[in-house]
Amino acid sequence: MILSDTDILRRLEAGDLVIEPLDDIDLQVQPASVDLRLGREFLEFQHANIPCIHPDSEQETEEYTERVTVDGDDEYILHPGDFVLGTTRERVEIPADLLAHVEGRSSLGRLAIVVHATAGLCDPGYQGQITLELSNLGTAPVALSPGMRISQLTFTELKTEAERPYGEERGSKYQGQEGPQASKIESDHEFGGDQK
Repeated sequence: MILSDTDILRRLEAGDLVIEPLDDIDLQVQPASVDLRLGREFLEFQHANIPCIHPDSEQETEEYTERVTVDGDDEYILHPGDFVLGTTRERVEIPADLLAHVEGRSSLGRLAIVVHATAGLCDPGYQGQITLELSNLGTAPVALSPGMRISQLTFTELKTEAERPYGEERGSKYQGQEGPQASKIESDHEFGGDQK
């Protein structure tokens, strides 16, 4: 079952679903979703002098990304073909009986801006800000302003609570993240890490 605005508001009031700061409930809570705003931090991918990126190398990941913070009323210009990691301003806490879907807003989609490449889910138990995988598929640069509504979350109620929710006890690598986070795929079991 997908939660309606009534369900979302009820869960927010009860405190088991957390989205903060939620500065304008009337604006941000839509009929079946919650709009999230763009944060100020971005991870830009640099043209590195390496032949390729090895997923199991944390050092290579650090070498080809640069953290950028947008100050004051400045904008972040996303050029055609660019891919950057951004973040939501809001921090979320998803209870064990909900799955959150990260979606783009249609108004930005019509400007060729997409907010996720593959990471469209927040698992039950996830807590933290949400990293956005921002791309400009269009032919013109687009100015993104911190604080603008950039994405939306929809919520699906699970038939039963997750027995093993996302979190520290599972070794979940992005739990509690603040700001955009680069890939931590080197922590995956298949690359010798302890993440399963």
